Amino acid sequence: MKPDGTLESTTIAAYLGRLASGDPTPGGGAAAAVTAAQGVALLSMVCNLTLGKKRFADVEDEVQSILETCETARRQMLVLGDRDMEVFGAIMEVYRLPKTTPEETEARSAAIQAALKASSEVPFELFKRCQALRPLADRLEQIGNPNVLSDVIVGRHLLIAGMLSARANVEVNLDGIDDAEFCEAKRTVMQQALDGLGESCQGLVGR
Repeated sequence: MKPDGTLESTTIAAYLGRLASGDPTPGGGAAAAVTAAQGVALLSMVCNLTLGKKRFADVEDEVQSILETCETARRQMLVLGDRDMEVFGAIMEVYRLPKTTPEETEARSAAIQAALKASSEVPFELFKRCQALRPLADRLEQIGNPNVLSDVIVGRHLLIAGMLSARANVEVNLDGIDDAEFCEAKRTVMQQALDGLGESCQGLVGR
């Protein structure tokens, strides 16, 4: 991936090669976003294979709405992947700040805290987007073309994988944040969402 490239404009082979390299970006945050985007793309495919068929005419409007939501979300998730790489770079920059005097040390510590908070917001946003989209997979399982039912299921699995991966990336940042109230708020939202995934996902939601 070129420095000025984006996930949306990068080929799969180039992205995977970059992911496997010794460069820390793209890393787990970008991978989580791409995984979630793949899940949403599969839901879009199911919508496209449902729309225009007479036997699904009664749910045409609903499926069209789901498709539009998924297409918007897919692009947004890739943007979040790009943002994750940007905030990681920002964290690396603040860790390089000087700390030769008490004033510099204090300023550096404050900058690190601010950067960690900003960095945690990106995977937290991805987590929330995956959470919001997962019910659409459940709905498509009910009303979508049954010939592509397995694609709905895989799409849902990928969204859940995106949620769990995003949570891990949030936690990495929270571990370095001193603001207990900020951390607790993030953890409460994530745990409540994971608690609602259902019995089929129990055992998968540990950190």
